Amino acid sequence: MLGCKPADTPLEPNSHLKNKEGKPVDKGSYQRLVGRLIYLTYTRPDIAFAVSIVSQYMHDPHSSHLEAAYRILRYLKSSPGRGILFLQNSHLTVEAYTDADWAGCPDDRRSTSGYCTFVGGNLVTWRSKKQMVVARSSAETEFRSVAHGICELLWLQGLLADLNFPVQSPMKLFCDSKSAISIAHNPVQHDRTKHVEIDRHFIKEKLEQGVIIMHFISSEAQLADVFTKSLGGKLFCPIVSKLGMIDIHAPT
Repeated sequence: MLGCKPADTPLEPNSHLKNKEGKPVDKGSYQRLVGRLIYLTYTRPDIAFAVSIVSQYMHDPHSSHLEAAYRILRYLKSSPGRGILFLQNSHLTVEAYTDADWAGCPDDRRSTSGYCTFVGGNLVTWRSKKQMVVARSSAETEFRSVAHGICELLWLQGLLADLNFPVQSPMKLFCDSKSAISIAHNPVQHDRTKHVEIDRHFIKEKLEQGVIIMHFISSEAQLADVFTKSLGGKLFCPIVSKLGMIDIHAPT
């Protein structure tokens, strides 16, 4: 791939991979390639969603899946020096962005959850993962993503306390779903929430304790979009920049 044409995004915009699409390819070489990409996601959150997609076909890879993995390599060639820049800020505010792509997988119609967390304005954790069950509404899948984001915030709160940096103010969680925020604050909507009852009680408890504050954020400002969707360059690049990623080889 040394002579390949660089790509500006890890995946084709609005692309959706399917099972058994194209001709079968060598499983061993595909698994070795994707395994290396999975390792790379620990320092490259910009490829987390793309790698989570291609890793779902490691048991039976086909040519379309291999082409998607090659697309990630082409993107990496366009930005080999890109990484997270940690800045020394004067605060330790803990924030999280959560998002979900409802029924995004064409094979089983499961949704993808994504979140990223910031401490002191610096990106520290992120995740892109397919949900375990099929969601019956977009509000349900967003609600599950919020629950995952709160769990991550609570883990960070405990970690900072162990390091003698206790979180003084309520942690902020940003979500672009008004229905999920409404359900979290309104326990009366039982018919809409009985299938996510445990998550609802868990979120409501943390809100009442003042541990978490939920804020609505527009879809255009939602940083977690990069962990749930295949975006075009005009949307992808600004979000990656806002995540605190810079390219040390880029001209100043």
